[in-house]
Amino acid sequence: MNDVLVVGAGPTGLLLASELVLAGVDVVVVDKAAERSGQSKALTLQPRSVEILHSRGLLGSLLDGAPRLPAGHFAGLPVPLDYTALDTRFPYQLGIPQRRVEQLLEDHLVAQGIVVRRGLELTGLRQDSAGIVASFSDSSAIRAGWTVGCDGARSAVRRLAGIEFPGRDGRFSAVVADVVISGVEPGWGLPALVPRDGAVMTMVPLEDGVHRALFTGPGQQNVPKDQPVTFDEVAAALQAWYGEDVVLRELRYASRFTDAARQADRYRAGRVFVAGDAAHIHSPTGGQGMNLGLQDAFNLGWKLGAVVRGDADDDLLDSYHDERHPAGSAVLANTRAQGVLMVPDDDVACLRETFVDLLGVPEANRRLAGMISGIGLAYAGGEHPLVGRRMPDLTLADGTTVSSRLRGGRYVLLEGGNLPAARILVRPDGYVRWATDDSEAEVPGFARVSELRVTTASTTR
Repeated sequence: MNDVLVVGAGPTGLLLASELVLAGVDVVVVDKAAERSGQSKALTLQPRSVEILHSRGLLGSLLDGAPRLPAGHFAGLPVPLDYTALDTRFPYQLGIPQRRVEQLLEDHLVAQGIVVRRGLELTGLRQDSAGIVASFSDSSAIRAGWTVGCDGARSAVRRLAGIEFPGRDGRFSAVVADVVISGVEPGWGLPALVPRDGAVMTMVPLEDGVHRALFTGPGQQNVPKDQPVTFDEVAAALQAWYGEDVVLRELRYASRFTDAARQADRYRAGRVFVAGDAAHIHSPTGGQGMNLGLQDAFNLGWKLGAVVRGDADDDLLDSYHDERHPAGSAVLANTRAQGVLMVPDDDVACLRETFVDLLGVPEANRRLAGMISGIGLAYAGGEHPLVGRRMPDLTLADGTTVSSRLRGGRYVLLEGGNLPAARILVRPDGYVRWATDDSEAEVPGFARVSELRVTTASTTR
């Protein structure tokens, strides 16, 4: 019997599997697609996601040649969110197509001896006190101690586990398309998301002369989501926005999406978990979707690994829902707010002007930058004010960094030196689990996962 079955080999499932392998857990990864599509829904790694990959030594070649955007945006407002004000080594978004993230993570798994089993569509799932049994369309079955559904918005795992997915349907429809064009050369920067004549358009470069266009207008409304996007539809939208000099040479990929907002009512049902789009869907505004899923995986991975190893009690797994459900709710809320600000209405235009003024206030800008980037996220705290907060990547007295010490996926104990507390216990995902100003205090018993004792005397970045 396998320790954990991961259903879905997108960024969330692949990072989760990587975390489980790091924890010494036997994991099997399946996906219903026969092969990776090669298409990229997401285009951006936010600063917190960059930190996550860096802390596991997985950032690698993603930094090579990738655009580094020192700003984010909120509803496409003309005042960018200043990421350079954030307390991070990576004060920028990385312009990285999702397929490159998937390729890097899958290559890493293959190097660890884990090969994704493709072409397996989940058709049945049952669980008992000993584990789960998953059935597939080819009549095969897999038994495991636990399973995690990372299988997208229409998650079979979520449905079969009886997890509800409340929320609302989309109120508008939009198109995303990868195109080859001539006649316009938009550069990386703040997306042009200001509504105009009932329409919205943004376009950014990908690779090899391909651009990503995202648009919506009257012609995209009340169209079934599964209706194919035509060449003529995309060409007309581009010319309406950029002028007749723009010529659509090639349509590589196109699909429809809505601003539907839904969230699983619980992220755990016994031995079954959901993560990524299986746990939440929302508008892509702000570029948070793939990042939210990666952070789900990073939160759950070390916890599930610790329980499987016997280093933690089962109730640690309940903290996955307790921490990540509010994080998902916050993203649903801010994307819905951004959607309101993009409505082409005179009253909303006044609201946009108010937000533009507020974004000029450094503290307000920094607050929204922390929200969209993921850097500002904090979990429920404890007696010490540091508990629940993300630990900055300090440089330690021996020349190493906090992130390098986290590379093994274990707790790290920091003590001495110029720290904000006498002792700080950092969780494997980089958040403070325990802190004290008493240098003689005993480390709590829950830190059974081989912690590293480190002395630091520097907070130099």
